[in-house]
Amino acid sequence: MLPIARNILRTENVEKYYGGRGSLTKALDGISFEVNAGEFVGIMGASGSGKTTLLNCISTIDTVTAGQILIGDRDITSMSRNSLAKFRRNELGFIFQDFNLLDTLTAYENIALALTIMKRPPREINVRVREVAEVLGITEVLMKYPYQMSGGQRQRVASARAIVTNPSLVLADEPTGALDSRSARALLESLRTLVRERNATILMVTHDAFSASYCDRILFIRDGRLFNQLARGPETRKQFFDLIIDVISLLGGDIHDIC
Repeated sequence: MLPIARNILRTENVEKYYGGRGSLTKALDGISFEVNAGEFVGIMGASGSGKTTLLNCISTIDTVTAGQILIGDRDITSMSRNSLAKFRRNELGFIFQDFNLLDTLTAYENIALALTIMKRPPREINVRVREVAEVLGITEVLMKYPYQMSGGQRQRVASARAIVTNPSLVLADEPTGALDSRSARALLESLRTLVRERNATILMVTHDAFSASYCDRILFIRDGRLFNQLARGPETRKQFFDLIIDVISLLGGDIHDIC
């Protein structure tokens, strides 16, 4: 783990260009923000706004054209490919829309895999897997294979896999996109529990205002720029949801355009 720092993530004037001379597209235009330890932050924006590009750059899947991204005290924009691979494995957790579980492994084995790769002792692996499974309410499916689970259970297993290594930052890409409303609510409650009980730091891209209402803060991206930020503060989740809808209207479209 990285040393505990108030700013787990800091982006400074991040720019990203695609294409070449004559067909250059600026996907990110000077984006700067911070995410603190134990914070649940959402990113919203219309299709093509740059939110997925931003997440890809933070996750080290893509590289920035200019600017810096710091996670803990490490500037990932200046690291070598080998260093990035190790950093990604040790310091980042990922939750994907389509779960990305290995079908031939049980839930327990899927969750334990990252710890096994890190060569943690079996006793430690067992303790960690069962602790995070209890927090996420999936103890009863640990011996089941993905095809034996509901979509909501599979996504909670994926969340357990992302958090079991105690990463500095968890990156979630539309984690409720493939879930029904009941399963989505259960997952979002689980993510809130991870933040509250394990001090997890989560950055989530979402098109859904309901999902975003579970966050502590929302970053709104428009045309590659940070358009607005909205912090929940003392508002109830319902009140925060209404505020999110208000900002979406300022972005120039209704809720269904934010995808």
